[in-house]
Amino acid sequence: MPNRELIAALKNADAVRFGEFELSHGGTSDYYVDKYLFETDPDCLQLIAAAFAERVGDTKLAGVALGAVPLVAVTSVETGNPYVVVRKKTKEYGTAKRVEGRFDEGEEVVVLEDIATTGKSALDAVEALREMGAVVDRVLVVVDREEGARELLADHDVELEALVSATDLLADRDADAA
Repeated sequence: MPNRELIAALKNADAVRFGEFELSHGGTSDYYVDKYLFETDPDCLQLIAAAFAERVGDTKLAGVALGAVPLVAVTSVETGNPYVVVRKKTKEYGTAKRVEGRFDEGEEVVVLEDIATTGKSALDAVEALREMGAVVDRVLVVVDREEGARELLADHDVELEALVSATDLLADRDADAA
């Protein structure tokens, strides 16, 4: 069942736009979800944190830098679960870490992400965590654009769970147009 309250909050934050957009992976789309608008909106953040909290139990959290950091932070506050941040690449200064924060080898970690399109950035985070000894078999996203992320992650024994799917967003747009 679509998360109507979250879809409405995304629209109220003007985070869902329709038109012609180029996506980060090089493709184009007739709609765009602006993560910076929903990640800086307190109403959206509260709804996202509550929805993620219902799904994570007492599992350690991980957020992909930079986009998912606000999401993992508010979910951590909502749940009391600690979290780590996974960089896209190892930093070349200071402590030279790819994963910031603490976790124990063998600890279960769930990755939180903003938007899944191809699933590549989520998979990169999963692989970085696994290389460090974490057990990762789940990625939770705010929006699944339904463009291959679920399948890519499944090929690596990772389940993708979305709060909102592209189908949900487009059905809502089609209902508004009717």
